[in-house]
Amino acid sequence: MIYVLSIGFVLLGLVSLLAAVTGRRGLVCDRRRGYEVPAAVAADPELTRKANALVASWCARAAMLSVPPLVPLGFAMRADEQQPLSLTALLALAGYGFLIVVMGRYPFERIKRMGDGS
Repeated sequence: MIYVLSIGFVLLGLVSLLAAVTGRRGLVCDRRRGYEVPAAVAADPELTRKANALVASWCARAAMLSVPPLVPLGFAMRADEQQPLSLTALLALAGYGFLIVVMGRYPFERIKRMGDGS
């Protein structure tokens, strides 16, 4: 179970980091290398700049927040006698992972609203 959780947080961090790099490079609105965005956002240079900045900053934060759970999970993996995680620890890790996913998803929802004129 500890290995699965560790792999999940590593993958969450890598996906968030990939999105942050895409935003940092200014490729969020590029249909081939970026993401699907509303046409109004892709057509307006100012909205494109904001979209790239949103994705770069929020996804970088999500990637950084994916690392701290790996420390106690790593110690738990290295322990001589691996004990199963308590229900409280599992719920805390699930809630923390959910918050990271919400943080990584936020800029994309905001970009959709930018295309609506908000």
